[in-house]
Amino acid sequence: MIATNTELKQAQQEYAACLARERVRILVCAGTGCIANGSLRIYEELVRLAEEHGGLVDIDLLLEDEHREGSAVVQTGCRGFCAAGPLVHVEPAGVLYTHVKAEDAAEILQAAVNGTVVERLVYRDPASGEPYARPEESPFYRRQQRQVLDHCGSIDPQSIEEYIAGGGYQALAKALSGMAPEEVCREVLASGLRGRGGAGFPTGKKWEFARVQETTPKYVICNGDEGDPGAFMNRSLMEGDPHRVLEGMIIAGFAIGAGEGVFYVRAEYPLAVQRLRTAIARAEEKGLLGENILGSGFSFHARVKEGAGAFVCGEETALLASAEGERGMPRPKPPFPAVAGLYNQPTIINNVETLGNVAAIIRNGAQWFRDTGTEKSAGTKTFALTGKVRNTGLVEVPLGMTLGEMVYDIGGGIPGDKKLKAVQIGGPSGGCLPEELLDLPLDYDSLQAKGAMVGSGGLVVIDEDNCIVEVARFFMQFIQNESCGKCVACREGTKQMLALLQKIVDGKATLEDLDLLEELALVVRDASLCGLGKTASNPVLSTLRYFREEYLAHVRDRTCPAGVCAAFRHYYIDASKCKGCSRCAKACPAGAITGELKKPYVIDQTKCAHCGACVETCRFGAVEER
Repeated sequence: MIATNTELKQAQQEYAACLARERVRILVCAGTGCIANGSLRIYEELVRLAEEHGGLVDIDLLLEDEHREGSAVVQTGCRGFCAAGPLVHVEPAGVLYTHVKAEDAAEILQAAVNGTVVERLVYRDPASGEPYARPEESPFYRRQQRQVLDHCGSIDPQSIEEYIAGGGYQALAKALSGMAPEEVCREVLASGLRGRGGAGFPTGKKWEFARVQETTPKYVICNGDEGDPGAFMNRSLMEGDPHRVLEGMIIAGFAIGAGEGVFYVRAEYPLAVQRLRTAIARAEEKGLLGENILGSGFSFHARVKEGAGAFVCGEETALLASAEGERGMPRPKPPFPAVAGLYNQPTIINNVETLGNVAAIIRNGAQWFRDTGTEKSAGTKTFALTGKVRNTGLVEVPLGMTLGEMVYDIGGGIPGDKKLKAVQIGGPSGGCLPEELLDLPLDYDSLQAKGAMVGSGGLVVIDEDNCIVEVARFFMQFIQNESCGKCVACREGTKQMLALLQKIVDGKATLEDLDLLEELALVVRDASLCGLGKTASNPVLSTLRYFREEYLAHVRDRTCPAGVCAAFRHYYIDASKCKGCSRCAKACPAGAITGELKKPYVIDQTKCAHCGACVETCRFGAVEER
């Protein structure tokens, strides 16, 4: 039990001294992505071999035996370089191994003990072939600035001792012992921290709104729902450094006068849920959560609420309804949650990454945070970089970095030297930005001016082989499925927009349909009840703004420039190549292919379903697409 600030500092020194006695530290990525690729088998094999070697230690063992030294094998959170996983990082050599398999464990352990490097397992740049043994030297990590992800991949997320050894909970001690609640709010406001969940509202201002409310009790909610397709920033932070988020929540509770916090996390994130619950339990055991924290008189409790995974619960009033056990549906505002939130009491709702920044701001000061980023968008931002790019994964960069730097410097460019078509940023509610905007800074105001948004941080790279209309249709399909149905504009408007987009990719649309699609998108934007409904049109409006010619090609010219939409594919059989085997006719689901055995077959274009089954079936290359 840690009862005072002095005891916390003593604990930090003791735990740090324990870690210093680990001569070799082998860090195995145990984020969801690497686990799916077998990293736990690698961990188990390393542990087995280290035990046989006779030098395996962990921090609990070191606390019991102050003279013991040896090797540690540790499960960590996500290191970010998902495209190269499973990852194993060795300290103090600072070597990162990629695409590791369980059978590589013995060689890695031996090299770690001997101070050598397994050259065949280090990352090699796919374009130049140049090896990078140390992650900070590689193109993927070189331009990053890991602040909120500082501990992800370097500590055991289930060990509160490791978090404390690195300075964890010192910001909480500083706030409780030397700052008034209003001072904490002012410091966060002065830092320029804006909500990392999408809207970008000043965090300190939201806290101050709740602080001045006289009604009690008050609540803090951490929004860990993260429903955007392709987004995994919040999941990775909860899995990799849960105590950082918990410490931020406790500080937020102190700032507004709340006594309870709720982590609202989708049930599809079982590892994040488990690690958060472990963090809460360990913090309670240490006296850093619960009654009279650090002897300050301030008490705070936390719990995890699992959500059903509805996209609409990313909207704060819908989240509140779900947290109360009701169906997740938004309500009109005002009143805002800071006045009437959970159980109709004053409540602040912050994104996982937002709370993950709080402790560092309190510990280092507002100016430290402002020194990174831009004047109006301070700090760093995490992004899930996915799609048609060589280096996919979780990245953290200063706000203000350009799209081009993200795609080509960190992402490594487009595989196969394909041409970049667009970057889809901000999730389904974001927008598609074309190649000519690669110099656009990644900050809240610049993106909004171009019809996109930072959102929670999803960033999907799209190349020339993707059809932009099909991309818009895909996201609209998701939005329509996830619409809660409360307001007519969103419920019916997204349904009709999806129908029109489907009509376009099916080759049945007219120019009047295109005009109707744009008009309808504007109505949905202006008339929907909640923030998600108001941004539901972004996939349509942004693609029409920057890629109207591709829409016109579908509607006016009856062609898909990317060759993706099946309705515009036409198949013919070359009589000189056809052997009359009838395989294509048997494979055709529409019965469009007819003929006689050992004679050339023909395709009836009026019946053809454009599915391509005939191409896949023909052994002689007789079926051609024109």
